[in-house]
Amino acid sequence: MSKVLVGQDMVKAAKEVLTIESSSINKLIERLDGNFETAIDILYNCKARVVVTGMGKSGLIGKKISATFSSTGTPSFFLHPAESTHGDSGVLTKDDVILAISNSGETSELLQLLPFIKRLGVKMIALTGTLSSTLAQKSDVTLDISVEKEACPLNLAPTASTTATLAMGDALAVCLLRKRNFSPEDFFMFHPSGSLGKKLLWKVEDLMIKGENLPVLTPASSFKKAINVISEKGLGLALITDSSGRLEGIFTDGDIRRTVQNHDNISDLTIKDVMTKNPKTIQKDDLAAKALQIMEQYSITSLVILSEDRIPEGIIHIHDLLKAGVA
Repeated sequence: MSKVLVGQDMVKAAKEVLTIESSSINKLIERLDGNFETAIDILYNCKARVVVTGMGKSGLIGKKISATFSSTGTPSFFLHPAESTHGDSGVLTKDDVILAISNSGETSELLQLLPFIKRLGVKMIALTGTLSSTLAQKSDVTLDISVEKEACPLNLAPTASTTATLAMGDALAVCLLRKRNFSPEDFFMFHPSGSLGKKLLWKVEDLMIKGENLPVLTPASSFKKAINVISEKGLGLALITDSSGRLEGIFTDGDIRRTVQNHDNISDLTIKDVMTKNPKTIQKDDLAAKALQIMEQYSITSLVILSEDRIPEGIIHIHDLLKAGVA
């Protein structure tokens, strides 16, 4: 019977668990070989769905792996091996690929599915900790997910083994993602809701202020006129453009304060004397999340959107990002 833990012994035990589980993942790195490349090729060339199957804890891990596949461009679903022999195996097609998970490689419910898989001629990849097992021998390719011991002090409860399995599944999914050149826009298609979707849905063009709402001044504009324009438009800044409409700089609320602090006589100042040259800009086709990243990096609240000819097309403000749920 394991010892009842209290105080620092509990922390020590937790550290031992994490050490064992991290070690199990490191061991996977050492064992990666051509079998992994073969597995990726099989998954990449799958014409239908990747069908993940496994019993018990392996099945729970399999559901997560399947979900990760589906959300990163590889159509997938989970098939319960026990249910599969009672009619559910009818969902399989010859163009699918099976990803079968069993630490022992001898899970009876999983092995009962093998004859049907072979009759269909479906490709099968095994994730198992026993390379001499029936599952490993019957698969087209096997990935070794064995661990030296479980993190459970009884060495019984699946802990390190399930962690290793999950990590291998993530490795497969991410490598497939990269092989498919899966883009942020592609990712959004499968995550249209929530913060991930909002960060990937909105482009700068969708949220920027444009047209008649843009506060624009010439370099010769007076300091007083600049204050009036900034107050009128309520954006906290004005764009300074030359006679051809190209951006020369911006003048912000912060510039107003600095000007008052640094000049005794402001009545004769023109905006050209006190504007911020070379302001931070962004393209309208960029993701709104990129705009937020730039604002945070430079501690600013707005960006100017420019055309290829440096003509201002709009302004995006951090408040617009907040309202859209990007920030």
